[in-house]
Amino acid sequence: MSQMKINTENPLRNRQQVKNLLSEMLSAVTPYTEEGKSGIDLGNTTTHYGQQIAKMEALSRMLWGIFPLLASGEECENLSFYVTAIRHGTDPQHAEYWGEIWDFDQRCVEMAAFGVGLALLDKRLLAWFSPQEQRNLIAWLNQGTRATIPNNNWNYFPIMVQMGCKQAGLPWDREAVEARFALMEAYYLGDGWYSDGPGRPRDYYISMAFHYYGLLYAAHMADVDAERCATLRARAQRFAQDFITLFSTDGSAVPFGRSLTYRFAEAAFWSAAAFSGLEVYSPGVVKGLILRHLRHWLKQPIFDRDGVLSIGYHTPNLVMAEDYNAPGSPYWACKLFLVLALPDDHAFWQAEELPLPTLENPHCIPQASQILLRDARQQHVVMLTSGQLELNNFVNTEAKYTKFAYSNQFGFTIDRGRFGLNHAACDSMLVFSERDGYYRGRRGCEETLTHHDVIYSRWLAWHDVEIQTWLIPCGDGHLRLHHVTTARALDAVEGGFAVIHDRQTQVELSQQSASSRIVSRNGSSRIASVGGDAQREAATVITPPNSSIMFAETATIPVLKVALEPGSYWLMSAVFASANSPGSDLMLPEVRRDEQHVHITCQGRSWSVALITQARPESI
Repeated sequence: MSQMKINTENPLRNRQQVKNLLSEMLSAVTPYTEEGKSGIDLGNTTTHYGQQIAKMEALSRMLWGIFPLLASGEECENLSFYVTAIRHGTDPQHAEYWGEIWDFDQRCVEMAAFGVGLALLDKRLLAWFSPQEQRNLIAWLNQGTRATIPNNNWNYFPIMVQMGCKQAGLPWDREAVEARFALMEAYYLGDGWYSDGPGRPRDYYISMAFHYYGLLYAAHMADVDAERCATLRARAQRFAQDFITLFSTDGSAVPFGRSLTYRFAEAAFWSAAAFSGLEVYSPGVVKGLILRHLRHWLKQPIFDRDGVLSIGYHTPNLVMAEDYNAPGSPYWACKLFLVLALPDDHAFWQAEELPLPTLENPHCIPQASQILLRDARQQHVVMLTSGQLELNNFVNTEAKYTKFAYSNQFGFTIDRGRFGLNHAACDSMLVFSERDGYYRGRRGCEETLTHHDVIYSRWLAWHDVEIQTWLIPCGDGHLRLHHVTTARALDAVEGGFAVIHDRQTQVELSQQSASSRIVSRNGSSRIASVGGDAQREAATVITPPNSSIMFAETATIPVLKVALEPGSYWLMSAVFASANSPGSDLMLPEVRRDEQHVHITCQGRSWSVALITQARPESI
């Protein structure tokens, strides 16, 4: 089998170069296609829905790049395979038939690509098929119209199918569209934000699903659903002003939540914004967001030796994969290639690429329970967050949702075992053990409050161990204040951000000031006590390889440790990390606490923050 190399030196400055990247990605998959088959077999790992559906998924996800390319009037290598695969996959009489769907079926997810293809290509997609084959295709897709599916972003999949039918001049089910939109309206939070279902998280699915599909709908359905389309555009405009704060000047975004293996789908929203002509930022700003994001990803080892996308984040890593991540799943990244549907003379491609605008810092997103921080150069972006939890308990849910902080430069580590601190993913966490080597940290929150200068959460490590936590932006870092009330004797360990551990890594521990600082080749990370009534010990924790989603090497985490007897304690720490300025975090803030406020002096500035435990009049 020939090997296809992805040109990682592609400058990605114009449409042709973006098209070249897509073409190389599709060519890398071509050796795994077999004429007459209705799927693509990319590997031997599998999912809860099995290998046959995984093969169909792999094919479907390539279409997110293929259909925009064809919509622009260009050709696609190996197109005959995809047309034949669709023909056979939707034919009930063929051995390669994709089959009848069942409840909560992954095939409902993959139907959305076909709906978008029908919309982008109008009647051109149907022209590939005979009248009977057209009927087969639509009948297969319409299975999802009233299917039992999760009440979350999945509701958009049958909507996309009906949108495609309408654009292709076929009968479409307005009632089904109305019903799905009504379900999603129930979890609209305001200011452009949804939760991913009732009581569910606010993660990248809000951008790469809700608003991505919403903008596609608005672009195609205004003639029959004008009011809703206007609403969807207005919500996307408001959302964009928050979402942009997750991105750095280098194009990277803060990793948070599930499905991170979709990689540059993190920026798919901006492609939908460009495609739909959303008036929020200039074409040059949106172009810069997309192209810098792609350049960032091409610097990472995300492709296997044959040029096929791996499962993982910055590196191949099955440990962090969800149980629905098949070998073809990462190709949902192709959703970013929607901009290829725009011709070369479009204002988006003709615009000069512009840098990020000056952004509010810190930036509070109350609907997502997040505060975004950025350093002076807008290179290091940190998300403080509380109160999110994926109720489906996908693998490593706590690591992906419930840490105190997430970083575009340092990411996070994931659990590697049940026993031992080195397996407990203690970066950006406060974890406890009953002195037996088994650790637990924050999972669900009993209560959360988000204000512009602080996020508060109250959580239980055990039923008789309560922690109140305040996360506070502070200069180039952040403060964490914890009030721990425990009926148990515990070991408590709090970690900063994880960095690479190797022979060149330098560790600086100060027991007098309780400060742990690590300088590594990918940056420096520090956590230091800034008060409290428990004397903590500075230490480090070394994790196994492949613990970090950012690098494959062993990771090391600066930590503060303390043994707590039953009682009530305050633990206060400052956390800093930098990939570029290893000396910038040496000056610790001065922190003083009274009953209702914490008073901070940092980088020549003094201010006070209320230790909120209930909503203040000015709170959101």
